[in-house]
Amino acid sequence: MVHKGTKELMTDRLMLRRFVIDDAETMFINWANDPEVTKFLSWEPHGNIEITKSLLQSWVKEYENLNYYNWAVVYDGQLIGSIGLLSMKDEVGEAEAGYCISKAYWGKGIMAEALAAVINYSFDEVGFNRIIAKHNVQNPNSGKVMKKCGMKYLETKYTPLTLKSDKIVLCDFYEIRNPNRTKGA
Repeated sequence: MVHKGTKELMTDRLMLRRFVIDDAETMFINWANDPEVTKFLSWEPHGNIEITKSLLQSWVKEYENLNYYNWAVVYDGQLIGSIGLLSMKDEVGEAEAGYCISKAYWGKGIMAEALAAVINYSFDEVGFNRIIAKHNVQNPNSGKVMKKCGMKYLETKYTPLTLKSDKIVLCDFYEIRNPNRTKGA
């Protein structure tokens, strides 16, 4: 596995690129302040644009690290969401995918397209062995995204949320293994 960082990825309909500070207003308006979007995520909606700006500043700085993977999802020229890899375990070549998208774009197959691109990049370019993902059982549409990308159901269990550690929620866990690295395993 050789970390390559957040490189621009293109699909039929999407551009996945690095965030820039100037994305703050669009990110805040399109999803970061929306309680419906963040309802099942590990973070609270942003109360003001300064929170979004501060977050973007930290993300932009993280791009210096080749083991940092966080993309802005751009559809039809509009920034509409984010997708990234987190909770990396380099010793076994594993990462967890996480994503969110503006509710105006829910149900259009956009996030599945973005996740497929990230999985392909993770396997083909970086050399990850396994990508996992989880979703709150009350948000089955997120699970549909995972299944559409070939991820297989693993288990359902209670887990604390990363940035809401006081909240423990029931989540479905999925995985996909790199077919080029798991032959015979």
